[in-house]
Amino acid sequence: MSQTPILMPQLGESIAEATVIELLVSAGERVEAGQDIIEVETQKATMNVTSPCQGVIESFLVEPGDSYAVGEVLGHVTDTAKDAPSTTQQQDLPKDLPKDEVFGSVKPSERPVAPMEHKPASAKIKPTIKGLPVPAHFSGAQYMSPRMKARMHELGLREADLAGVAGSGAGGRVTIQDFERFLTELEQTRLTQASSMRVAVADAMQRSWSRPLATVGQPVCLDPLLKHRSESDPKPGPALYALRALALALSENSATAGRLIGHQIAHPASIDIGFAVEADDGVLVPVIREADRKPLQTMVEEYQQLVEWARMRKLPSHATGRSIATITNFGTFGLTWATPIPLPEQTLVLGLGAGRKVPSWNEEKGVFQPILEAEMTLSFDHRVLDGGAAGRLLSRINALMTQPSLL
Repeated sequence: MSQTPILMPQLGESIAEATVIELLVSAGERVEAGQDIIEVETQKATMNVTSPCQGVIESFLVEPGDSYAVGEVLGHVTDTAKDAPSTTQQQDLPKDLPKDEVFGSVKPSERPVAPMEHKPASAKIKPTIKGLPVPAHFSGAQYMSPRMKARMHELGLREADLAGVAGSGAGGRVTIQDFERFLTELEQTRLTQASSMRVAVADAMQRSWSRPLATVGQPVCLDPLLKHRSESDPKPGPALYALRALALALSENSATAGRLIGHQIAHPASIDIGFAVEADDGVLVPVIREADRKPLQTMVEEYQQLVEWARMRKLPSHATGRSIATITNFGTFGLTWATPIPLPEQTLVLGLGAGRKVPSWNEEKGVFQPILEAEMTLSFDHRVLDGGAAGRLLSRINALMTQPSLL
């Protein structure tokens, strides 16, 4: 007779520990090989640890509610020589695990297993599995000493630049040694100089991402807009239709474009709407002031002039900044769906995708007819708007886009 350890198995590619929920059998109870004996919970699922062999449960070394690392000894099974597993303990993964939660085609016997030490399990987690994409429980550069910050400032680096550095110090702190090791690795990598515009865009997006952002979307029929455009002179572009529709919708309830400052909503003083224009290695956002008070036709010339100035990177100061929302026509790149990020000083960004021919049911004729349809997305600061309010705003914009004569 011999003792076989019950190990915490590797329960997924990125799982380094699991919490014991319940002991499904008792010490002294006879079990079969592969029988469920412990219920555990990871960050992604609840599953069972199985017995490594046939025998009698000698003891459990765990307590429900505590977490244990992959490879920890959870207990022992007393077995006869013929009952003992021929190789290192092989735990069967649950059959209903998602594909990405197992090691692809790796056989159970090939799974990495920590060295077996016959000692009581400890709730103090020290993951033993190597090769995880990111070390467990490390968020990267979360705790930095004044010395570290001074060194980063000297080199022109930001916290986001160290997102992939897992600290080895207490509480996950990134030490100066971790930082210097990162710099040494960086020196061995091919580097190119980022343009001043790219750095500015990166700074703006980093500040934007400090807020909880969400996106909603719905399709809009472009046929009425294109018919209206064909009869217009000068001819507005699709983005200008969207800009005008957004401006009118916001004028009906300016709080939806407000900014949360402390415990108050700061309403916009003017419906100033920006629109994204691609420039060399970046994006510029010219602004049309009081877009809710200017009929669509009167904005065409101003819009075209601003686009030209932006592409030359010669926007006048009065046409930049202090806008409350942005329009981006990502459909010009052939994209049908995207989740653009609003600028730091804005709550909203409206996106317009590429038009596509799709079948639409005509109730009067009882047949499907082709229409030109595009996806519209509205990304927003979730602190200011909830999904319902964002959905109603997008629906109002949609209604105005399909009635271009109102614009």
